[in-house]
Amino acid sequence: MSEKPRHELSPRLRALADLTPGAMREGAGMHEYDGVVADLSPEGVRAGLSALGGAPLDDPHDEAHLAAFEDGLRVELGELQLHRANPLHHLGELDVSCYDRDYAPKEERDRARTAHLEQWPGVVDHAIEALDRLSAPVARSLLGAVKGVAEGLPDTVPDEVRRTALAAHSRLVAHVEQAAASGPGSAALGADGLSRLMGVSEATTVDLADLAARADAERDRLRERLAEATARLAPGRDPMEVSRELTRRHPDAEGVLDAARRWTRIALDFTAERGLAPYGDGECRVDVSPPSQRWATAMMAWSGPWEADTPSFYHITPPDPAWSAEEAAEWLEMFSHTTLPAVSVHEVAPGHYSHGRALRRAPSAVRRALHSMTFAEGWAHYAEEMCLEEGFGAYAAERLGDPEWSAAHYEIGVWLEALIRVTRLSVAVGVHTGGMTVREAAARFSADTPLQGPAALSEANRATFDPTYGRYTWGKLEILALRERARERWGDGFSLARFHRAMLDLGSPPLGLLDAALEG
Repeated sequence: MSEKPRHELSPRLRALADLTPGAMREGAGMHEYDGVVADLSPEGVRAGLSALGGAPLDDPHDEAHLAAFEDGLRVELGELQLHRANPLHHLGELDVSCYDRDYAPKEERDRARTAHLEQWPGVVDHAIEALDRLSAPVARSLLGAVKGVAEGLPDTVPDEVRRTALAAHSRLVAHVEQAAASGPGSAALGADGLSRLMGVSEATTVDLADLAARADAERDRLRERLAEATARLAPGRDPMEVSRELTRRHPDAEGVLDAARRWTRIALDFTAERGLAPYGDGECRVDVSPPSQRWATAMMAWSGPWEADTPSFYHITPPDPAWSAEEAAEWLEMFSHTTLPAVSVHEVAPGHYSHGRALRRAPSAVRRALHSMTFAEGWAHYAEEMCLEEGFGAYAAERLGDPEWSAAHYEIGVWLEALIRVTRLSVAVGVHTGGMTVREAAARFSADTPLQGPAALSEANRATFDPTYGRYTWGKLEILALRERARERWGDGFSLARFHRAMLDLGSPPLGLLDAALEG
């Protein structure tokens, strides 16, 4: 158990935090939860859910924000019981990669990691007890991540703790391998399950048919814009053919981190010069993703609101060393000279990193602790196109001074990244309403985006265990709609700086509460 003093939280926020210690530790930086794990056995989850609720908060917005998160957990773990079907919940309790980040002295983090690893046998017991609904598609998709959570344990871990933890981990791997071979054949949540999972935690109602139609309309818009942009580089040629040629130009595995560092600096400078985010302080470093997180291509691990101001990390996932040269090259296309600029804007500035800096100043404990990932990913995705509108391509071209790279490359990268995100939304609805297989989903990514081979399959597999990964496009569309309402209401008083600050002052709010920003 952690020896850190506990922060003053309302009883309702404390009950929710106790049920989600990983999110509090890693997203909020609440390190009183270092070395603490949740009991995600069926009985542990029932007890945790029964502790939620209580007297309303004084602030109406914070009350609605907190209630949405409570209700979301009741759906996710109560109605749908996803802890019985999805290893990600349990991987979050095993993951010790957060202790690698320099948020505290190394000795303190080493002690916390050891305390955490000492609890792995119990976490694994709970996971095996709970995961009685694990489907073969989800098990196959996450087997690499399950194995990866035990990689890279440092030498500071005592030998006996290491042996005991790894023995427990082996039992979990065997359980997931068995499910991969003989588990149920479908991972589909069903239409009602998916709509409730997406909507309740966002304090709104989701009509999947309407959302799918919005996704189709957005795909059509993106295709048109991509065609316009590629025509400026290669008139008369097929837009996706041109795009795939461009994405085949990428750094090698050794050079991708240096390229990401260069784009990080440009994105930070542009955001500061144009005033696109309220805060531009802190330090952002670029490094390789920890093994347990390598199911994602890139991610931000920010300095959390409750911790000392320490470096944030922009993580890049390199190709698997076991892959062939062809497979590695296809993976690296996601970090091409055309797409890496937009990825960096998304992950760093004015995307996730800038958002993390604002969360440190959020005006209440609820807003600092409880982060809607639909808003967070929607904000970062919105930032890509917003930066295009504000001239990032020309700015970057001038900074680079590379005759092989122009503003059109950034624009094409924005539309390609957006096509991947909108395809995620369409695929999530298709897979979880039973109308699309993983193979068909991979074919959809190959047809509608530049992704091919293992990259397309990785995106398709993600739908099985991350059913809300359409949140990027959904969040972006809601933010764009809110921006239009702000323009109408504020008139001459509208500016991007005002609009962005008003939203980020809400923290990372459920989408259904976004209109509160119009009062800002």
